Amino acid sequence: MTSLDAKAKTLLALHQPGNPVVLPTVWDAWSANIAAAAGFSGLTMGSHPVADSVGRSDGEGMSYAELLARVAQVTASVDLPVSVDIESGYGLEPARLIEGLLTAGAVGLNIEDTVHSEGKRLRTPEEHAELVRGLRAAADAAGAHVVVNARTDLFLRADGDEADRVDRAIARLGLAAEAGADVLYPVGRHTDEVLRRLTGELPLPVNAIGLPDTPAKEHFAALGVARISFGPFLQAALGAEANTLLAGWK
Repeated sequence: MTSLDAKAKTLLALHQPGNPVVLPTVWDAWSANIAAAAGFSGLTMGSHPVADSVGRSDGEGMSYAELLARVAQVTASVDLPVSVDIESGYGLEPARLIEGLLTAGAVGLNIEDTVHSEGKRLRTPEEHAELVRGLRAAADAAGAHVVVNARTDLFLRADGDEADRVDRAIARLGLAAEAGADVLYPVGRHTDEVLRRLTGELPLPVNAIGLPDTPAKEHFAALGVARISFGPFLQAALGAEANTLLAGWK
């Protein structure tokens, strides 16, 4: 557990507002090795691309065991800190989630507030914070500072009035921060004005989503972002390139 804790702390230290770490979103050992060979300092595994890679749908269409099997393949292939999107937690207790991740060799997680197993309802801010608190407590008990990236889907879902959506996201993620999160993820594509508000008013490093075929690290850095990941877009970009290559052989 000491080595996993050291790897987790290495991952956490990479999150620097204004000097963002880029964590390519991978889904298997092949994609992880490509990203590692390119010189990146850490990786994240996205639920959507992992689900696609095993023939399941996103939104907890795969089981937690299927996800962990992929995670273990990645961590056995690369010597980098790996964070994992565990969606809304698969209906499992925090201790089980943390145990599974650490056993598979991962040292970070994304946890979202859409509950896929309950009609995709949105957790209340307090409920989501309580889950974050449970994850932090379970990680502490296990002896590794698993990097908790608390995500809100408010923007993706376009829930409620747009006029106060940023305010509600900041309040929601603020509770997650108080509960023990390390990073905050208002997932979605934001205007510069909105992203400046989020990075300026949230109390922890902020994760933004980037498009891999539109390099913008410096732009995100100027907006105060601390972490950039690609969601499903790296897999999609590679799929588009593969289609182009294969089209010539029809």
